[in-house]
Amino acid sequence: MDPKVLETMLPYFLEKFGNAASRSHVYGWTAEEAVDIAREQVAELIGAHATEIVFTSGATEAINLAIKGAFEHYSEKGNHIITCVTEHRAVLDSCAWVEQNGGNVTYLPVAQNGLIDLEKLERAITKDTILISILYANNETGVLQPVADVSNIAKKHDILFFTDATQAAGKIPVNVNDDGIDMLAMSAHKLYGPKGTGALYVRKKNPKVTVSSQIHGGGHEKNMRSGTLNVPGIVGFGKACELSMQHMDAESRFLKQLRDQLEAEILLISGTHVNGCVEKRLPHISNISFQNVNGDQLLLELGTDVAISRGSACSSVTSKPSHVLSAMDIPDALALSSFRISLGRFTAPADIEFSANFFKEIVAKHRTAMHISTVNI
Repeated sequence: MDPKVLETMLPYFLEKFGNAASRSHVYGWTAEEAVDIAREQVAELIGAHATEIVFTSGATEAINLAIKGAFEHYSEKGNHIITCVTEHRAVLDSCAWVEQNGGNVTYLPVAQNGLIDLEKLERAITKDTILISILYANNETGVLQPVADVSNIAKKHDILFFTDATQAAGKIPVNVNDDGIDMLAMSAHKLYGPKGTGALYVRKKNPKVTVSSQIHGGGHEKNMRSGTLNVPGIVGFGKACELSMQHMDAESRFLKQLRDQLEAEILLISGTHVNGCVEKRLPHISNISFQNVNGDQLLLELGTDVAISRGSACSSVTSKPSHVLSAMDIPDALALSSFRISLGRFTAPADIEFSANFFKEIVAKHRTAMHISTVNI
């Protein structure tokens, strides 16, 4: 978390510990005012109006609300949803729920670079299609989908367009009006804010979008998400969005420079390859394959010096190949030896130099050990 975010949150844990829904006393008024300010800050980041922001416990809840809520509300219009095989598990699992409840879902494939085919998207549309859900930026590879083009296709056929922009919002310019987005999910902790706070953008006009609530009990958040608001988390979310707007351009250039430097050094190691479209991706994420490396063993050998993962944190407990890399036709053995490396606001040039040298040493050591073991067998 950014220390400035924490500083903004602290009073709302202590002396300003009011419920934003309690409108009969000053403590509630103070909390409500803080939430209103944060709602404006979150909306401004994505070019929305404050009344279009619904606060949630994170992007996963926002995704569930968007997909399940749209499926239920627009059931009389149709029951077909189009998404992509490389979506986050929250999208894929929500779509599985749709199928279990009588809906139909089309899962678009991707090319080896991780991008969808727009012609296949348009051909997948039927008279029953009510929603297209395409990830803005992939959480494992950083690949950016052609969001504006997807939106144009959706509008052409009078279909709602939802995007999970959790990885992109705050890192690159995202504007719901310029991109033609009807619903958008995001999360505070991807912006150096607190975990456990997120939001769903729901368009109010042209068209007016409505979703059926998934959590009931009090009618909070315009009857779309009941429950006492997490005031400190929301305040932190707002501050994180404000800081992201201030630093985005310079931060993106800086992180891209560091990412490119790290990749250049790692690619000096034989048998390494960057996965995904390198021309269209986020500035701070790299997904690299290491041939002839046991991914699980390498992770263990990294110790506490470097923190990387084999994919999404939501699925990192499994030793199965990443569903994202598998969809990109990367062989299982190589997918299991691929790692997601991400940089952030507090990454320094010295971290890049250390990590590059560390990778060179650990991979060489690991391959030598594997060779000796093979010879002995």
